[in-house]
Amino acid sequence: MSRIGNKVITLPAGVTVTIDKNHVSVKGPKGALERTIDPDITVEIEGAELAVKRPTEQKRHKALHGLYRSLINNMVIGVSEGYKSQMEIVGVGYKASNQGNILELSLGYSHAVFVQIPSELKVTTAMEKGQNPKVTLEGIDKELVGQVSAKIRSLRKIEPYKGKGIRFVGEQIRRKAGKTGGKK
Repeated sequence: MSRIGNKVITLPAGVTVTIDKNHVSVKGPKGALERTIDPDITVEIEGAELAVKRPTEQKRHKALHGLYRSLINNMVIGVSEGYKSQMEIVGVGYKASNQGNILELSLGYSHAVFVQIPSELKVTTAMEKGQNPKVTLEGIDKELVGQVSAKIRSLRKIEPYKGKGIRFVGEQIRRKAGKTGGKK
């Protein structure tokens, strides 16, 4: 029994959902998102609530039931509130700046790294004295925000000895002890 799939999605004020066979589109104050779902799964609107139903108790249908409920819920949250991902760059001489949707990162390599951010996302950088540079991504598509954040993070992964690299704000890093000094 899918516990996630059985939950109903409450639609906030200003969000409209239209269902056309196996195509779901969600419009809200921040924008619009669309997704094609499996033909076996049905989506029903009951007032200000949305329910996702499955035809049988097959393992495949149970898996798709929870999946599509979560994806549609993420679309509803995205068009009403939006998603935000904050990363900080830890390391001496590491810098971040942006010109529109082009992000420029200095990460200790011999050259600067330029990242083209998709036009659906908004990128901002902050470099304050005494703090690590921060990169913030905002958008309505949770999948896209997470994918671009992971791509930026992969440019300089956190190393476990000094903790240098790109990490999410508030992320805990497992640190390793270095070598013990001295000869015997």
